[in-house]
Amino acid sequence: MFDSPLSASAYEILGVEATVDDAELRRAYRLRLRQTHPDTGGDAAVFIQVQRAWELVGTPDDRAAYDRRTGVATDTTWSGWSPPTARADTRPRARSYGHPGGWRRERYLVLIREWAGRGVEVPDPYDPALVRSAPRELRRMLADALAEESTARTVSDLGMGFTVWHDVDAGKDADDKLDHVVLSPSGLYGIMSEDFGGVVGFRRGEITGPSLGTRAPVTGTLSRMRAVARAARVRFGGAIIVLPDDDLAQAVTPLGTSRGVPVVVVRRSALAMVLRQGVPGARAIGGNELFDVRTRLQQTVRFV
Repeated sequence: MFDSPLSASAYEILGVEATVDDAELRRAYRLRLRQTHPDTGGDAAVFIQVQRAWELVGTPDDRAAYDRRTGVATDTTWSGWSPPTARADTRPRARSYGHPGGWRRERYLVLIREWAGRGVEVPDPYDPALVRSAPRELRRMLADALAEESTARTVSDLGMGFTVWHDVDAGKDADDKLDHVVLSPSGLYGIMSEDFGGVVGFRRGEITGPSLGTRAPVTGTLSRMRAVARAARVRFGGAIIVLPDDDLAQAVTPLGTSRGVPVVVVRRSALAMVLRQGVPGARAIGGNELFDVRTRLQQTVRFV
């Protein structure tokens, strides 16, 4: 996923500057193919990244579109990491409360200016060159905000049968927040929208990977859900962790159950399907119970 604040750009994967000409770009691609090919001792995952990078910038038209979309070259009008603007769309939307990604964006804006230095002008805190030069934890904060906003758009498009609360307070500090609580006829779900900046694996019901360090996302999500459930006196039907499409081998990965709550990890593109159909094993909600759960949450949920 080359347009994440955490990921290397397509040019970085190919080992060139974004301003090289097309002939040099092609030479770099062929060199990187030889260097990373599994048959010559290369890393298969990196070999796939090299191929994907070439798909994005291998032709002049694709390269121009990629540069416009990601701002890695000289296009200063790109705003893909800036807060999304309101859409003039009159279709019925899900009921939505709270500000998706708002807490992380606010923290990012404060910390990126602190990192730049006292007295230093930061005219555009989302400038791609500035973002990519920032420490990983700052880039991860922005990446997570973008992930939360993407989930919010997906849920909003599902229509009036869905209700969602964003940035829900679930602990003693804002880091304990639950990104989304989604209520629908298919169940009540706690959702975390994540971006770890690379392909992940799974072990004993937990997400693993070199970029996670000591974090335990599944354990943390379930703990936050329990805090919200106790406060509102509701029962969650399932836990969903949403990751970028390129970071998962399959669209939906079930991780078993914890205290009767099924856990799944899903690609962003598969989230709408999972929410409509329901997490396997989740308890459906309907009729008066749906109204009662919505009322309890509305009276109890606090935002970070």
